[in-house]
Amino acid sequence: VIPPPVIHIESYNEDSISFSLKMTTSIKVSGYVVNIYWTFDTHRQEKRTLIIEGEKSVQKVANLTAHTPYEISAWARTELGDSPLSFVHVVTSGTRPASPSLKAKAINQTAVECSWTGPRNVVYGIFYATSFLELYRSPHNTTTTSHNMTVLVQRDEQYLFLV
Repeated sequence: VIPPPVIHIESYNEDSISFSLKMTTSIKVSGYVVNIYWTFDTHRQEKRTLIIEGEKSVQKVANLTAHTPYEISAWARTELGDSPLSFVHVVTSGTRPASPSLKAKAINQTAVECSWTGPRNVVYGIFYATSFLELYRSPHNTTTTSHNMTVLVQRDEQYLFLV
């Protein structure tokens, strides 16, 4: 039986998490697959996937959000197959930034001008869909460092926007 890997949180701060991965077995490990999950504004679950080569690993994940719960899951790739998943949870330190205030205005039948307030020098994600279910499961999205963006949409549809 292949055991799950051990995930140990080495350190964390307001915008990064460092963790180590190891196996408690003599089975040869070729690498790990790690998923980092977080929920954006209770509507959209985000995920970042890391493919890590080698047996032992210390990783640092940066560009995270302050005071946000993250779930890290990992499994090992071994000579005998993939291991079961293991999980850890961590909340980054600091104060979570205030949610931006979004305004969306139709320019014409296929373009919407989105503008919002918020801090400078950060990356904003713009998510949009024709239903709440689509907004949660598979929205259209783009990112920008500015505070406005023109989004192209299909005509004769109503859209929900989230930034």
